Amino acid sequence: MASESGDSNMDREMILADFQACTGIDNIAEAITLLELNNWDLVAAINGVIPQENGILQSNFSSEASQATVYGPPSLSEAADAAAGSAVPPPSSSSSSSSPPSSSASAFCPINPSSRHIVERQSRMLNFRVEYRQRSVELVVEEGSTVGEIKQILETELGVPVSKMQLKGWKSGDVSDSMVLRSLHLPKNNSLYVLTPDIAPTASTSKNSALQDSLNQNFLLVISHREAQRDYNLNFPGSRTIQEVKRNISDLTNIPVRHQQWEGWPASASDDSMTLALSGISYPCHHLSVCRRSSPANAQEPTEECADVHMISDSEGDDYEDASEFGVDDSEMFGVGSSSCRKSPMMPENSENETDALIHFTSEFSSRYGETHPMFFIGSLEAASQEAFHGKARDRKLLAIYLHNDDSVLSNVFCSQMMCADSIVSYLSQNFITWAWDVTKEANKSSLILFLKLGGCMLTKGVVFARLLTMCTRHFGSVVTQTIRTYTTDQFPLLLIVMGKRTSNEVLNVIQGNTTVDELMMRLMGAMEIFTAQQQEDIKDEDEREAREMVKREQDEAYRLSLEADRKKREAQEREEAEQFRLEQMRKEQEEEKEAIRLSLEQALPPEPDEESGEQISKLRIRTPSGEFLERRFLGSCKLQVLFDFVASKGYPFEEFKLLTTFPRRNITQLDPGSTLLEAKLFPQETLFLEAKE
Repeated sequence: MASESGDSNMDREMILADFQACTGIDNIAEAITLLELNNWDLVAAINGVIPQENGILQSNFSSEASQATVYGPPSLSEAADAAAGSAVPPPSSSSSSSSPPSSSASAFCPINPSSRHIVERQSRMLNFRVEYRQRSVELVVEEGSTVGEIKQILETELGVPVSKMQLKGWKSGDVSDSMVLRSLHLPKNNSLYVLTPDIAPTASTSKNSALQDSLNQNFLLVISHREAQRDYNLNFPGSRTIQEVKRNISDLTNIPVRHQQWEGWPASASDDSMTLALSGISYPCHHLSVCRRSSPANAQEPTEECADVHMISDSEGDDYEDASEFGVDDSEMFGVGSSSCRKSPMMPENSENETDALIHFTSEFSSRYGETHPMFFIGSLEAASQEAFHGKARDRKLLAIYLHNDDSVLSNVFCSQMMCADSIVSYLSQNFITWAWDVTKEANKSSLILFLKLGGCMLTKGVVFARLLTMCTRHFGSVVTQTIRTYTTDQFPLLLIVMGKRTSNEVLNVIQGNTTVDELMMRLMGAMEIFTAQQQEDIKDEDEREAREMVKREQDEAYRLSLEADRKKREAQEREEAEQFRLEQMRKEQEEEKEAIRLSLEQALPPEPDEESGEQISKLRIRTPSGEFLERRFLGSCKLQVLFDFVASKGYPFEEFKLLTTFPRRNITQLDPGSTLLEAKLFPQETLFLEAKE
């Protein structure tokens, strides 16, 4: 087997060498591919690459070819002989006398080492389909042509100068204009396309089509936030505007749009209302970077009038682009009112959407005090209590309600030194659900209660306030409601620690703003100890309840399976009884049918003849399988069918039994029923016996 494999490999190497010599294809991989397409048939592969007249290799050349000094390749028989290693005789003297010198353009094809044939490739015609924008051009050129000649033809067809034309689609990559097509070893049919980056499309249809396509494309923007040293990978449709992108980044980085300083937008993106598709950004991915724009005003030292400004981030007082959006006029904004230095509010006044208000609160808190702060729950107070108190006992947490008041002198110190301390942030994140609200404005104090939902409907200011207090008491106990109403501004901010219980929620601690980090941590840990003890009891009760429920479920399942088994058993018994009843009915019907047939046959029998009638009478004695005998007289002229009917009337139908003679043994039931007893030789008497058919 090994020798056969080695011989096969050697034969293929010889075929490969002969094929390369005949075709001039130097690329071994391409040559092997062409041979494999033709199952290593050398002649077929050569014909596929060098198609000659009539589609085959010619052994002799015509007179026209001799005048043009063009020599045809060897014939199929010669090529086959050469591939098999046979010697090929040299050409005749007449042929050799008119052959061109060795320096001519003729190609030598060493079919085998002992003989060489002079082969001149006839010019191949190559088909090209060239696409340019909305147009398609079909070309047929000789393989001796150059790439530049194709461009000249396209210049005439498309009206595009050769100098501005890029012809793409070559399998070997970009090629020069002087490259001869033959050296590229192209197939007969080829597809190319023209690019003209220096020529803008002129057709409005093509513009609209390209614009529509770009609007439907998705752009990946890799945005680097330099200050946070963080990258955001964001997908936007081409129809999204630059302004919308900047607003999204404002939500992610807490940098207001007008304070954002960008790098990476192309020069064409001069208008923020421009869509991404028209902005000139790279597709499918474009890299940008953003940071907070530095401001000379922000770089100034804080004055005595605004002694607490140093606790706030650089963007303080500038985080919204229109102060009237939050109900603050320009005079109040710039300190003309009661305060000489106003901050951007932590929460918009009279906000109708609680989620938006909390997002704004989180953004403003980060802007003032930095990214290190407790993770505030975004959602209603009721949703926060559901998240903290409900669910599995092991997953429950304490609820920390942070109430902020910008009018309190303790707010900045409490937020920057207590709420943003790493130990406090870590402890709150692990053990608490933290929900925040700003009660600086009186309207927001009401909103704190207004946002609680009753029956899925948002309460409005027209609802009776006593009803709101009832809701607060129901959710968090009366202490929460009284805390919101009774604490003065100087006692804020407040941190209320609420624990969920079976019947009602309980406020474990109310921490005021005039505290220290150590005291705050101690009070949080004290509340956590109380909660942990209660949680262990709840876990124990829950485990016992689940164990009881598991036992009950197992009992219910066992009972269900028992009922199911009884039901199946009962159904099987009913099916069996029904089947027995059906079979019994069928048996009765069959018996009744047989009896009816027997009676009808018995009634149809001719009367038994008298012995003294004077006619030929045959006495037959028939033995049944049970040993009994049936005796009867028949006229000798009676048909055998009468005998068969008589036997059937006694309960032995013709279809089930056969009637036999004793000696010699004959099967009477096989005789013609129309023959007489005399013809059947059952005269004057005969003894027969019945036997069941097999």
